[in-house]
Amino acid sequence: MNENYSGKNVVITGGSSGIGFATAKLLADAGARVVITGRSRTTLDHAAERLGENVLAVRSDVSSLPDLDALAAHVRDALGTVHALFVNAGITSAMPFASTTEEMYDESFAINVKGAFFTVQKLAPLLSTGAGVVLTTSVANVMGIPETSVYAAGKAALRSMARSFSRELLPRGIRVNAISPGPVDTGILEKTMPKEAADRFKAERIAASPMRRFGTPEEVARAVAFLAFEATYTTGAELVVDGGITQL
Repeated sequence: MNENYSGKNVVITGGSSGIGFATAKLLADAGARVVITGRSRTTLDHAAERLGENVLAVRSDVSSLPDLDALAAHVRDALGTVHALFVNAGITSAMPFASTTEEMYDESFAINVKGAFFTVQKLAPLLSTGAGVVLTTSVANVMGIPETSVYAAGKAALRSMARSFSRELLPRGIRVNAISPGPVDTGILEKTMPKEAADRFKAERIAASPMRRFGTPEEVARAVAFLAFEATYTTGAELVVDGGITQL
């Protein structure tokens, strides 16, 4: 895989932690100029400090169209042309079907689906010929994991968008693909679940994994970089990075 991304401009939504942060670090360390976004100014500033001078942090809520308009303007001024867009911002939480509320449903879809759609729409005019777009889906979109019905449906929508966006943007030479992570130790479970529930969920996922472990954000980041830059004859695809859990 190319280890020199000098001269490349990248935008990563949800780039202040987890997979987004790992991808920003991989690309920035190899010379790319990277804009990361997130909703928390404090978290963004901390991430930018750790990532170094090649990274610019922009506070932006993907569920807000005015925020996305402002992000597009900021990226245009700071970077001009964009060579890779990683649409990674999203939320996850355990939602038992029987107790899921309208508010929980709407929040999940506003960020995970609407946010992704309009992120691509607003930033597409800045994408260069040959640019790569990567959407973050999830193995949940094919597995039927309990308490993930809303989240999984949203990720399935993103899988569909990867195909539709691919066809729409192909005349401009832009590729759109999806990355489908399996269980990855990003720390998000501990932030969104009670400790006992998070420990139980992690133990179940590890037991179900053929590799008997969680993946790392860095492992997924390498796959994202491949889809964004090296997979020049691939579009509309979903690359599964899950330790074999959906394949074996």
